[in-house]
Amino acid sequence: MAKVISTLFISADGVAEIDPEWHFPYFDDSMGRAVAEDYETSDVLLLGRETYDSFAGAWPDREAAGGDDATFAGRLGDTRKVVASRQPLEFTWRNSELIQDDLVKSVAALKADPAVKGILIPGSISVVQQLLAAGLIDELRLLIHPVAARRGRRLFDEGDTAQHLSVLATEAFPTGVLRVIYAPTEAPAKVTYAEVADLTPGND
Repeated sequence: MAKVISTLFISADGVAEIDPEWHFPYFDDSMGRAVAEDYETSDVLLLGRETYDSFAGAWPDREAAGGDDATFAGRLGDTRKVVASRQPLEFTWRNSELIQDDLVKSVAALKADPAVKGILIPGSISVVQQLLAAGLIDELRLLIHPVAARRGRRLFDEGDTAQHLSVLATEAFPTGVLRVIYAPTEAPAKVTYAEVADLTPGND
């Protein structure tokens, strides 16, 4: 089965809707390397409509301009891009296609396709939220910025059920950004205060 990996820039207070004002000051070589590693995991990009529009509005022009990021822009153009949208789209960016079926069913089919190496979801908060709820996300790769954004959409919004995560890897960058790779996991066994009371300060 192909892995589904979500990669997100996120603030310390959980905002995943990035603002250039708090994001770009923390982008350095370490973050660039981490982003490259995330993209190397996959041969399919899964994008929500807003993220696709943002990418398609920028990366083809950067590829054509031939600047420092033209090579990466070309790789993005060559990669298969699957877009989740409730509205029909006319694609101008090569190798782009619209999900024709229910998102969850379509992603499950992509995971089971032996021709697919891996599926990466950059940004696309609503897509990630739906797939987390459906149990289809294998890894959350978060680049946690040392800033409280105070406004913007959060990855984990209000809900009735806690989302438990196991930590697969961590790394601290010189800028203070923390790279944390999580995998969704089952909830731990319930524990009462009485069972941990002897672990509180003063009971050693």
